[in-house]
Amino acid sequence: MQALQLQSAGSWGDVNHLTCRGSAIAKLSGLCGIGILMSMMVVATVQPKPNEGSFAVSGAAVNTGTSWRDRLLDPARAVGSYGGVSYTHPDVVRIKKPDGEITVRNFDWIGQPFKAPVYYGARIWRWGGLGQTGTMVDFTHAKAIAKSDSVATFSGTRNGQALPQKAPIKDVFSKLEFSHGHNMLTYNGLFRFGSLFGWVKPYVGAGAGVSLPHSEIGFAKDNARTYEYHFAGFVGQGIAGLEIDLGRASLFLEYKFTYAPHDIPLSHEQDGTVLPHDLWRQFSAWWRGEEPPGGRLGVNLMSHHGIAGVMIKTGLVKAGPPGVAAP
Repeated sequence: MQALQLQSAGSWGDVNHLTCRGSAIAKLSGLCGIGILMSMMVVATVQPKPNEGSFAVSGAAVNTGTSWRDRLLDPARAVGSYGGVSYTHPDVVRIKKPDGEITVRNFDWIGQPFKAPVYYGARIWRWGGLGQTGTMVDFTHAKAIAKSDSVATFSGTRNGQALPQKAPIKDVFSKLEFSHGHNMLTYNGLFRFGSLFGWVKPYVGAGAGVSLPHSEIGFAKDNARTYEYHFAGFVGQGIAGLEIDLGRASLFLEYKFTYAPHDIPLSHEQDGTVLPHDLWRQFSAWWRGEEPPGGRLGVNLMSHHGIAGVMIKTGLVKAGPPGVAAP
């Protein structure tokens, strides 16, 4: 079978022309996060205090003499999708195999958010009670690709030969990437801070779930590669965002931080298909006690995400007592 080859440095340059460099994305994400937190502080200072005879429900004052049951609203549900950019911090890649261990350090990951398959996500959220707390199921498709011309630090041996201490990624790997998805599926809790101007609603949240990357990993001048979906472990995320309420629809701007420790079996499976089939194959091999022929790859992917999207409400919220705003 024809050996895989990395893209040339020139092609990466074309991609970098379309995408933000990692440091710029990280700074932009940080500024978004600071802006969102400042908005939350403003909202917190303008809400009426409970000891002043009222309290805030999604930005609307409610008389404290009203029964708490009367103040409750039917849950508000919405579905939506989003796009965005991401920056993944450099981390040590460790490959443990029968004849030793390989480590790869000091190289850059790139996200290529605007190159197919693009960065995207989908979510379902539900606000209940007074509209201040909610839950969300969130799926994120990002990418983490080892930059081919990034000079990395290597240690260990391969095929009995010591690896160079320093070399471009492309000299050792044909592919080292999670490019058909650094995929994460999480369940999250949400808290909303009321509203600003009646239609801008800051929120924060945190959650955990599973990491389901599509891995493409192979060594240079070697026909064997791993090309399939994996269950790579668990993932956690924290979020801070602004919802812009437009009635039946909402726009949202959000910063996310994700932490995903990956444990990838290097199965040398070159014909991965769809997620359920690949996960069943991985589970079956584990159940039979089979060790992956290429060993196991471990890496911690810590990523900043800046996203924007739209939510569509799937159900109407019943009218509450006077002065109560819908979630």
